[in-house]
Amino acid sequence: MTKRRAFLKGMAGIPVMAALSGSFFKNLAEKGRTFTPDNTDFKINEYSSDPDGKLPEGKLGNLNITRMIMGCNQMSGFAHARDLKYANKLFKAYNTEQKVLETLHLGEKAGVNTTFMTNSNYPVFHKYLNEQGGKMQSICQTYLKPEDFLGDIDRAVGNGANALYIQGGEADRYVRDGKIGMLFKAVEHIKKQGHLAGIGAHSLEVIKACENEKLPSDFYVKTFHNDDYWSAHPESERVEFSVDIQRNKDHNKINDNMFDLFPVKTKEYMNGIKKPWIAFKVLAGGAIMPADGFRFAFENGADFICVGMFDFQVVENVNTANKILSDLKKRERGWFS
Repeated sequence: MTKRRAFLKGMAGIPVMAALSGSFFKNLAEKGRTFTPDNTDFKINEYSSDPDGKLPEGKLGNLNITRMIMGCNQMSGFAHARDLKYANKLFKAYNTEQKVLETLHLGEKAGVNTTFMTNSNYPVFHKYLNEQGGKMQSICQTYLKPEDFLGDIDRAVGNGANALYIQGGEADRYVRDGKIGMLFKAVEHIKKQGHLAGIGAHSLEVIKACENEKLPSDFYVKTFHNDDYWSAHPESERVEFSVDIQRNKDHNKINDNMFDLFPVKTKEYMNGIKKPWIAFKVLAGGAIMPADGFRFAFENGADFICVGMFDFQVVENVNTANKILSDLKKRERGWFS
């Protein structure tokens, strides 16, 4: 029995075959390839099922972007896990290259058309696009290292990113240190390459500084989540620019447990911003359930949400986002996308 016949015989009784997207196979065929075990190691995923509806889209410049974007921390093996010591290793052990390919396929099949990336993620992303017929767009978060200030931007352009933004911790650092001029330099460099340029931030002070100085970014990527969860430390102990920098053993202080320290202030200020806003960390690193985190972000002004997810969460997250977007009752901010 040939390898191909053995594979087909083994799969014959598995009902999940019917859930695979015909359009995905069609795209492969149009590229001159067929979806067989002879030319790809892509496996059928048990979490592949059709969502309840189609995700709404918004505009980011000339790009059509689904209101929910896939995050890349899970793909990168990076966990915001408070004081758990094993979480990063667990992420990496679970999200093998094969699993990342499956997750991207599930996301696209469920209707998500865009994912965040770092430059280190692009080898597997290119494999998904070029070998498996994927069509997902990417927004690359870039880093501004003093020794190679524009290098990460150039690599993202070379990797084919559809849009770029300055990673939140980087923008926090340059604004905190009084070097917002460096953000001007980075944004202008991105725009000269013909790409959309965004600014990421954990601290609202970054957005305020960019607006006050009229920095010509095309969009913002700002953390946003409620603080109604157990590990959120007291507001009196929250210090600007401490996210992703400080770690404390004192339970009343920050320890990788909050990403928007002042969500009420974020809502109030962002209500006056007329640029697209991608909210990230909307689940506070897994401390908030999707139904609550998604609703909080969309009802309080976010144009898009970026959500890191494992394969087993994809369809459920799409269904949750669809349900919330069809039933927004408290949104005050207009849609700037």
